[in-house]
Formats: sequence, C-alpha cells, structure tokens
Amino acid sequence: MMKLSKTQRTALAWGGVALALILLLWLLSPVLAPFIAALVLAYALAPVVQALVNRRTPRALAVVMVEMLFAMALLALVLLVLPILSKELPALREQIPALAKLANDKVSPWLAEHGIHMQLDPASIKAFVLKYLDANFEEWLATVLSSARIGGSFLLAFVGNAVLLPVVLFYLLNDWPSLVERMRALVPPAARDSVGSFLDECDETLGQYLRGQLLVMGALAVYYSVGLALARFDLALPIGVFTGLAVFIPYLGFGLGLVLALLAGLLQFASIYGVVAVAIVFGVGQLLESFVLTPRFVGERIGMSPLMVIFALLAFGHLLGFVGVLIALPLSAVAAVAVKRLHKAYLASSLFR
Repeated sequence: MMKLSKTQRTALAWGGVALALILLLWLLSPVLAPFIAALVLAYALAPVVQALVNRRTPRALAVVMVEMLFAMALLALVLLVLPILSKELPALREQIPALAKLANDKVSPWLAEHGIHMQLDPASIKAFVLKYLDANFEEWLATVLSSARIGGSFLLAFVGNAVLLPVVLFYLLNDWPSLVERMRALVPPAARDSVGSFLDECDETLGQYLRGQLLVMGALAVYYSVGLALARFDLALPIGVFTGLAVFIPYLGFGLGLVLALLAGLLQFASIYGVVAVAIVFGVGQLLESFVLTPRFVGERIGMSPLMVIFALLAFGHLLGFVGVLIALPLSAVAAVAVKRLHKAYLASSLFR
C-alpha cells in the first residue's frame, strides 16, 4: 500500500472537507438561499459598516443605516423599471399590429425575391396583442395569484425569505468581526500564515473586481443616459441607468439593455431612426467599456476575465441553482488566486525544469 506524505494527507483532508461542504450546499440549497444571500451581502457591506464604526457610530446603528440605504437602492432599481413597463406596454399594444402590417407589406416581398416566403396575419396578431396586453396591472396580478403554484408555496417562500434576509443580514453584519476571528481560529496553527495569506489575496482580488465593476457601471450608466437623451429618447434615464447597472452580468446585461432600447426606439419613433440611434449609442458604449473602462478600472491583473465570470455563474448556477449564482463570484475569486499560485509553484518545481 502506498504511503502518503504529511503534505499529501493534509491536501486530501482539505479536499474532503471542500467536497463535503459542496455536497451540503447542494443538499440544502432550497433552504440556504436567504442565508447565503445574506452572507454575500454581509461580505460586500461589512467595509461600509466598519467605516461608520470607525467614525464612532454604534455598530448596531451603523448596520441599520447600511441596511436601509441598501433597501432604498433596491427600491430605486425597481422604480427605474416601472416607467419602462408603464410606457412601453401600452405602446406595444398600439404599435405591434402596425409594425406587423408594415413588415408584411415591405419585408415579405423582399424576402420572397430571395426565395423565402413569409406571410403575417395582422388581424390575428392584433387579436393576440389585445388579449395579452390589454389587461391592466391588477388583472395581471390576479392572474398570477390565481395559480396554485405561484399563489401558494412559492409566494409564501418568497415572502418568508424577504422577511428573513434582512434579519440574518443584521446579525451577520453586527457580529462580522468576531465571526471572522472565529473562522480564523478554526484553521490549524501551523497553516494559519499560509491560509491567511491566501484568503487575504482572495479578498483583495474580489475587492478589486467589485470596486472596478462599480466604477464601470457608474460610468456606463451616465454615458447611456446622456447618449440616449441626446438621441431624444423619452426613456433615456431609466434605460440608460438600467443598462449601466446590468453590465455587472457580462454580455447578458448589455443584451437586455440593448433589447429595451431597441424596443423603445421602435415604439417611440416608428422608423429606422430609432434602430440607428441605438446602434450608434450602444456600439460606442461597448467599445468604451471594452477598450477604456474595463482595462482601466478592472484590469487583467486580477485574473478574472469576463468569460471566467460568465462560466462561474453558469456552472455554479447549474450545480446549485440560485445559491450557486450567489456564491459564484466569491468562489471564482478563490479559484483565480489558487490557479495563480499553482502556476507559480509549477514554474518553480522540478517538473518545469
């Protein structure tokens, strides 16, 4: 039987602990969502709370102030989306049948010349639109709540998590320094220096990524709002701010903002001008993000490219559901630091010589 060295036994033991934690997260993921979300938020908001504490604010009061500011920020995001829906849904009801008729009269003959035969039925499209877009908000809400699945256990779980999340977040933020110290005390004394150095590097990497992304989001929110306003879009501010904030999710956020802007342009101007204006504003915005803002504020030095972030979100989301999405970014930062250290160790080892 092959004998393992002390280092190998230690590595296997920590690997087993990691696998056990992942299995536990997978088994308990349906009930862990509010706790994991609170933990991720506590990690992000702890520096703000500590800054207030350093200014001689009582910790409990600082936690309440930070939670209230965060709740107000979430409410502001919701209020950004409401003007888009309240303005575009009625416009959709009016414009979709007209756009379908225009496409049938102009596009179908052009496609037929190239061997593609397509005929739209404007009357059927108008009936469909009136059926699903003519209802007001109260009727939509009644329809949603009438569903047994949505109106029953799912709605109850959502309300329960919404109430539980701020409570868990308060206790985590209030006890954050002692919680961190207790976690460090669990590390074996012989490994505390190396583990502490590794975790500090992970924290620095994730902090650099988050701070850089916040700067990129703010700059793009201003750019898209101003750009769409100069193009005379009525919904320039909500669409611009939403697009800037949504770029936190690489590519997908930009795509959602682009779809909203195209829809707004078609409904407001009902001409090719809306499409051209959106193409110019969003094309310049993508170049600005890719070649100026992201390299300057985020940089490749942190080792987390947009593709890595996308893969982490998809992989952990597939494995652990919503809980996986919550922990994807912290774990990808840990993985980036681990890969960087393994690369250095490989270059210094006898295998590379």
